[in-house]
Amino acid sequence: MSDDATTRPTGSALTREELLNALRALSDKLGDQGVTGELCLFGGTVMVLAFSARLATKDVDALFKPAKTIRDLAGHIAAELHLPNDWLNDGVKGFLSPRHKTTAGNLPQFPHLRLTMPVPEYLLAMKCMASRIGGTTGETSDVSDIVFLIRHLGLKSARDVLDIVAQYYPSNQIPVKTQYLIEGLFDEGRI
Repeated sequence: MSDDATTRPTGSALTREELLNALRALSDKLGDQGVTGELCLFGGTVMVLAFSARLATKDVDALFKPAKTIRDLAGHIAAELHLPNDWLNDGVKGFLSPRHKTTAGNLPQFPHLRLTMPVPEYLLAMKCMASRIGGTTGETSDVSDIVFLIRHLGLKSARDVLDIVAQYYPSNQIPVKTQYLIEGLFDEGRI
């Protein structure tokens, strides 16, 4: 690794403080243009900012508007704050439910940037649909987020969890690995 303080290690996670600084900078830049932006945050960013359920996330998965303006400003912020170029991305678009429900929740708000997130049930459904279990080479895992959300929602059985997933996604699209993961969490006493 370089001694240069401006070099960010590839794949390093964004802390709560770094996320807040980046979002504040985005709000300021939007304000400079006389624009108010909207970000619907997903995944790890919600777990860090709304729930304090983890210390960091690898990026900010979000839907945003005005999309082009925010995408351009995010590039400038990446350079200024030494963040990865894709620190803010909309790759989550392919995983949205037709029953997309959001809330401002416990998220911070900024003068020129309105933040929302999925309701906790929807976030749990999305995490369950992904059901990433990670691995030895640093792959992302959804397991700790799923466990946190199940506890947060006070769910008592695998059936309760799978019923929530089915509220947001058609039953025939729910991967078998999702059922096995959720049942396994309850069978192993992790919930």
